[in-house]
Amino acid sequence: MKLLKYPFWLLYRIWFYLLVLLPIIVLFPLILITILSEKTYSLFFKIARLWSRVILIGMGFRYSIKGTENFETGKSYMLVANHTSMTDIMLMLLAVKNHPFVFVGKKELVNIPLFGFIYKRVCILVDRENSKSRFAVFERAQNRIQQALSICIFPEGGVPDERLLLDEFKDGAFRIAIEHQLTIIPITFYDNKKRFSYTFFSGSPGKMRAKIHPPIETIGKTMDDKFNLKQEVRDIILSELKNN
Repeated sequence: MKLLKYPFWLLYRIWFYLLVLLPIIVLFPLILITILSEKTYSLFFKIARLWSRVILIGMGFRYSIKGTENFETGKSYMLVANHTSMTDIMLMLLAVKNHPFVFVGKKELVNIPLFGFIYKRVCILVDRENSKSRFAVFERAQNRIQQALSICIFPEGGVPDERLLLDEFKDGAFRIAIEHQLTIIPITFYDNKKRFSYTFFSGSPGKMRAKIHPPIETIGKTMDDKFNLKQEVRDIILSELKNN
């Protein structure tokens, strides 16, 4: 029976990549204008949300997002979520509607044709094998925060083994949050791994849920609080994954 699913999975993956690329090709002149200057990032963010909606709906995902009331207008945040799928990017863009944010992402994605060209101009890139690169992330994040943008990091530090419910968290998101006294917003993605994991022959249309948890303040916290803060956020997300 599983053997019969392989042609579907192959076509499903091809369809996903078409949905990723076609809107970029169609909208590329407008995208190019919005990424030439940091001042037009808010417009690019709206285009990115439209792109995300096209992909998720086109893939047959019925997404629902709870907890949007936990955001405060005009405030910058550190957004953190579990990372299980390429669709995490799209769902994050749709979950956070009125708070333009910048992803901190791995440098390797710049090699993807066309997408990589845009990616390296709108995201904060990090080479995890290079300590200087990791340090530079803090400087670039500060620049974005000063522009009233939020920062989004998947703190598992890459794509975890799919057998793990939730990998251990790296320090970067929490260092930045403490250093800049950013409120942390934990977000749980329940279904992304089931719907569209990194395993090529897998996935199916269906529900895709996200929950935005109450904010965690960092005002007054120091680097001595980093470990406990990291564990608190991880425990919130892990508890949700275990109970759903």
